[in-house]
Amino acid sequence: MKKSLIAIAFGILGLGIAEFVIMGVLPDVAAGLGITIAKAGHLISAYAIGVCVDAPMLAVVRKFPLKKILLTLAAIMTIGNILASLSPNYGTMLLARFLSGLPHGAYFGVASIVAEKLADKGKGSEAVSIMIAGMTVANLLGVPLEQL
Repeated sequence: MKKSLIAIAFGILGLGIAEFVIMGVLPDVAAGLGITIAKAGHLISAYAIGVCVDAPMLAVVRKFPLKKILLTLAAIMTIGNILASLSPNYGTMLLARFLSGLPHGAYFGVASIVAEKLADKGKGSEAVSIMIAGMTVANLLGVPLEQL
């Protein structure tokens, strides 16, 4: 298995954890920010809106090399997640969640193309399934570990 394919799967792992972990810690986040759980639920929506907003932007950046697009998307995800973890208030957290959601859809699309191109002849589907395994690992291990 190619190392670059594992790196792409780790990117998907990061997306999965960033997307779903908030659901398990929502009461703690609400208490920490001094808001209701219902209002904290908007942090989930902010991420989802980010996903919807950025995916169509691939049409604009398609002229750039795929590697550069993936690295930029990973950087946006990382910055958004760091900002979310350091957010001092609800407004900052809402913005950070939106930012961390931006690369989600685009990363999946570009990563699928890259995974298929990295694969040996006739192994494109296998490569994409390895990439998608990052989301499975996020849901099976990453998110539950946050609850500990």
